[in-house]
Amino acid sequence: MIRGERKMHFRVFDVPIIWLVLAAAGLAQDKPSVPPYGKLLPLFNERDLAGFDTLLEKHGINSDPEKVFQVEKGVLHISGQEFGGLVTQKEYRNYYLRAEFKWGEKTYEPRLGKARDSGIQYNVTGPLKVWPRMMEFQINEGGTGDMWVVGGTGATVDGKTHESTSSGPGAYIRIAHTGRGPLVNAAGYRDPVGELEKPHGQWNVLELVVDRDRIMYFVNGKLAILGTNANTTQGKILFQSEGSEVYFRKMKIAMLK
Repeated sequence: MIRGERKMHFRVFDVPIIWLVLAAAGLAQDKPSVPPYGKLLPLFNERDLAGFDTLLEKHGINSDPEKVFQVEKGVLHISGQEFGGLVTQKEYRNYYLRAEFKWGEKTYEPRLGKARDSGIQYNVTGPLKVWPRMMEFQINEGGTGDMWVVGGTGATVDGKTHESTSSGPGAYIRIAHTGRGPLVNAAGYRDPVGELEKPHGQWNVLELVVDRDRIMYFVNGKLAILGTNANTTQGKILFQSEGSEVYFRKMKIAMLK
């Protein structure tokens, strides 16, 4: 009886347990994750702007009389007072980028009173200007984790191909991150459906994977965008100034293995 009961015990319970283990393994394989990468190296040395150029809409390259870009106690402070960005002097391809950001308090026209806005532009190629040919990891109240394809770039997201034109009405295409609700262009807005960003004033972790023609965005550990068939695979990286005060820190990069 005891031996028989043991056999029956395992017949009843072993199959579901094995099924659960296999199902969990399958889910783990299906869930996109950051691919293997090498040593994380500082993209920003936390002392000065070495390795970067400043770009401002009114003042051009490496002319920043209003100190839009400053280093404060190891943190990059971008005032947002003038549109532009801090752009790497090097181009990168096949990499993993990790950075943290948080909002400041100030906003400027044309974003005064509107949802705070910034971004990490990557695969930046061609003439260096405000909104060059590039793709963007959007940082925006209510929409952090969205993707922009600009000036001829494109990618496939959720089975739909989005390809911008080199100029004109189709030059800027915004792709909503997974699970995002409606956008409201108001300062302090929080997505009631799929907010990925932490409350205002807290640091957020952003992770960008550029794996040849595959792109992944993670916001605070959650997958926001998975893009494939990107038609641009390398370029400079730009931290945007777009009318909103923002801080960046711990900006590091590693090459994919």
